[in-house]
Amino acid sequence: MTTVIDTERTDLLDMLATSRHFLRFTTRDLTDDQARQRTTASELTLGGLIKHVAKVEATWADFIVNGPAPSSNVTSMTDHDFSEWAAGFQLLPEETLAGVLAEYAEVAARTDELVRSLPDLNVSHPLPVAPWYEPGASWTARRALTHIIAETAQHSGHADIIRESLDGAKTMG
Repeated sequence: MTTVIDTERTDLLDMLATSRHFLRFTTRDLTDDQARQRTTASELTLGGLIKHVAKVEATWADFIVNGPAPSSNVTSMTDHDFSEWAAGFQLLPEETLAGVLAEYAEVAARTDELVRSLPDLNVSHPLPVAPWYEPGASWTARRALTHIIAETAQHSGHADIIRESLDGAKTMG
């Protein structure tokens, strides 16, 4: 693949790296049990957030390359599909924090390579059918990448609250 680096791509890569850093930083020095622990009224856990954000990033990167997945129509999800979706927010007993962090690093490396090598950030695909998307809307690669940044930053805030509730540690301050 050809590598294309310009100011826009450099900015996207920098923002991806910053957002990912803040999310990962909330898990510093934690045990697997701590990474599984709920500390707020939410069902969210630090390990589950890392796992979720990695999956979301991988899904959007795949969307950039291939368009919506054939099974991405949320209006036809079964109870089993919803159970699997909910498990995506949990660090399951057979999973480790180190394992989900390693998977997240692999996903990040693939996305970063996509940002560097994609011939055109204006490539566009129709969005999957979902109640939260405008019917018939399409997103460019650029829009999907900014969505990954926003999603990661939002969940970094969630993670910061969970971590502070767990043991008082803060990302900043």
